[in-house]
Amino acid sequence: MWHRHPRSSVRLPSPRSDWIARRAIALTGHPVEAHNHQKENDTGHNWMRNMNGRKCAVLVGVFALAAASVATAPTAEANGSSSGHLLSRPDGRLPDHTKKVKVFILMGQSNMVGMGDIDPEDKPGTLSNLVRVRKLYPFLVDATGAWAVRRDVYYYDARLKKGSYLSATSNGRSIGPELGFGFVMGEVLEEPVLVLKSCIGNRSLGWDLLPPGSPRYAAEVKERDGRTVMKVFAGYGDRPDSWPMDPAKGLATEPPPWLDPKTGKSIDWYAGKQYDTDMANAKAALDDLAKIYPDYKGQGYEIAGFVWWQGHKDQNAVHAARYEENLARLIVSLRRDYHAPDAKFVLATGCGNPGREGFGLQIAEAQLAVGDPKKHPEFAGNVKAVDNRDLWRDANVSPKNQGYHYNRNAETYLETGLRLGWAMAELLRTQSSKP
Repeated sequence: MWHRHPRSSVRLPSPRSDWIARRAIALTGHPVEAHNHQKENDTGHNWMRNMNGRKCAVLVGVFALAAASVATAPTAEANGSSSGHLLSRPDGRLPDHTKKVKVFILMGQSNMVGMGDIDPEDKPGTLSNLVRVRKLYPFLVDATGAWAVRRDVYYYDARLKKGSYLSATSNGRSIGPELGFGFVMGEVLEEPVLVLKSCIGNRSLGWDLLPPGSPRYAAEVKERDGRTVMKVFAGYGDRPDSWPMDPAKGLATEPPPWLDPKTGKSIDWYAGKQYDTDMANAKAALDDLAKIYPDYKGQGYEIAGFVWWQGHKDQNAVHAARYEENLARLIVSLRRDYHAPDAKFVLATGCGNPGREGFGLQIAEAQLAVGDPKKHPEFAGNVKAVDNRDLWRDANVSPKNQGYHYNRNAETYLETGLRLGWAMAELLRTQSSKP
């Protein structure tokens, strides 16, 4: 689990040291002898320890010179990413198929499904415009100008039951975070990677995706006619989403029948149904891994991480107030239900709006709180939240005026994926460095 040099088997300890090495070449005209992980121990620690004093002194001087220029590191316009990390163009190299497949499960609602437009090329904010007109993100195209394909990362949509080796068009005519995330994982991991998306749009964490074990709770709400009513809100498995509370029974108040007004039939939905459906789809894909992943060699797999981007549907007083609690429970539930207690979890702020006021701000603060080890010490070192609110792009520089889908700006979706990928890489690197 180390960053791989783009043109050799050499792996460097981190994306930043990769940049420093390249900068050293630019400054000195000579390559710096990099660490060969195969000659070190499994953790890759102390990779300079066997160098003699003179060589070490020279390297320290060169790296110091390179590090001194970090302040002038390439900007987004130069290297195509606001993250400050560099990605190499895929070289067609295959992963190590003797190792277990690293599986990353992507969940959320429509923005995770992917709404960043690829075309047309002449429209600001499309991926084609960013790459082919503005010349950003050069790692996304090959030497001929066609969309580059990563043979070390396979993308599969568990809901649609469709997959391909990862490229800009793997998700169809629009991109989600899977593109940036998958490119980072392919860059930093030796193992085969499966980016497994299992989600659908228009779903809330407080109702549709409510994790198992979530209890009923009471909240006061204002009805459309202006009356204030105390209601019971559904726990996992309950239906409907809320109902009036009997003061004498409290949370034990049973819900009334939930019927379709047109047909009179019971409505087939409950709190947490989308959680169950998404998990069932993902598990079905994993059970059939040999069929969905062309290069699978029967070596097994490991669920290495979960990726979450969601929030728009929870923009109401009740769900926004419960978001932090629900999200914390979701992390625990996913690890338990996938039998992956050590899987890392990364999330991005997101409501399909700038997230600077109202319920959008409240949800963003809840998302960041879950990634704060001071507020949630149980998640220290295994959960990261990335704040992507600065990636909002206005409609006048985007393909459409569609705020709940970030105006369909591909830059927002790609950069969100890149940030999530580097956050995951940091968690995995921390794990690999433990004794």
